[in-house]
Amino acid sequence: MSRVSGIFLILIAMVTIAGCVKKTVFYQSEGKMEDFNPVYADFDFINARAKVVIEEESGKVTRGTMNIRAKKDSVLWFSISPGMGMEAVRGLVTQEKIKIKDRLGNEDIDMSFQEFETLYGLSLSLDLFQNLLWANPPYPFDYRDRLVRVGKAFELTQVRNQVRYFSKVDVNYAKVTELVSNSLNDRGSLLASFASYQEVNKRPFPAEVLYKLAYQLPNGSQNTIIHLDWVSINPQSEPLNFPFRF
Repeated sequence: MSRVSGIFLILIAMVTIAGCVKKTVFYQSEGKMEDFNPVYADFDFINARAKVVIEEESGKVTRGTMNIRAKKDSVLWFSISPGMGMEAVRGLVTQEKIKIKDRLGNEDIDMSFQEFETLYGLSLSLDLFQNLLWANPPYPFDYRDRLVRVGKAFELTQVRNQVRYFSKVDVNYAKVTELVSNSLNDRGSLLASFASYQEVNKRPFPAEVLYKLAYQLPNGSQNTIIHLDWVSINPQSEPLNFPFRF
């Protein structure tokens, strides 16, 4: 697995770990959001599992299973296996940095978010990772932002730290259905499209997500598509371990 594949597997890794596979219960809304009041994921720790398909611009397709453990606003741990019980990538994301162990390509990463942005052109943070996983707006709404109601969705435009974010929030689910980020210098962009939601503890969590990323490499810009199907999501109050070895 290449270094680039390892990097962007982070974007799919941040929620839960799973035990046994269970049938997805799709979320049924009981009302409509009249005022802008999105539903945020409620958890102390979360443990999940997902099926992952990664399509690179070269035509390479990688399929695997991802396990995730997270402590809200603190740390995200993930492990990705292409099958046969073999771990291909292990990663850890904190408020300060990104660490990735690429067991196949031996191209490890240990850098701050600023170093990551300088190298790849994508502005990332732990908060953004959490919001991309849980279908939340990237930032709380305030006076700097533009918010309009269009049909069955609120459209929110925000600019923070030289990045423009555009979010569509469905009035039925009170969750993000689409999130786009573009750096103002046009070096990198990211799109997340949430196709469906599942019910977990009577609250909506993503069930199926598509991510599209544009980023920089020494030989020019590259694009990657990531499809994610959540198999299980388990929010909990009991502490989790976050193992990582470089």
